[in-house]
Amino acid sequence: MRDESRILAQYLRQKGLKQTSQRETVLRLFLEAPKHITVDELTARVRQVDRKVGTSTVYRCLKLFTECGLALESKFQHGRACFEHGYKATPHHHLICTRCGRIDEFENPLIEAVADKICREGDFRSEEARLEIYGLCAACQGPKASRAEE
Repeated sequence: MRDESRILAQYLRQKGLKQTSQRETVLRLFLEAPKHITVDELTARVRQVDRKVGTSTVYRCLKLFTECGLALESKFQHGRACFEHGYKATPHHHLICTRCGRIDEFENPLIEAVADKICREGDFRSEEARLEIYGLCAACQGPKASRAEE
């Protein structure tokens, strides 16, 4: 967390903002949280430590974290913003369960190679690429033996 704290402190100085104990608490709990956490989920964790911190404070902190590269924001099909760690994050994609909301990450060099080829052929410089696959996770599908044949 030392690198992340340093990055945030430097960014806040550049923006003329102060480092506060509330921001430090939100950052620590964000970094300890599971991947893909919503503002409401993080607020609940923060309020266990500091009851005075509200949803708007957590949202503003996550916005700062996103601006300085400590967080990545995704808005999946369900519409809620989810945040994940952005510092030293590697390119990855998501499998999203439409029933329970579970989000799993995966990496696949073949997908990256196809995206690179498409960009080269289209004389396009990619800044970001995301693949989201929606369906049912194994738990929501039920036991393999009882699933309909595909």
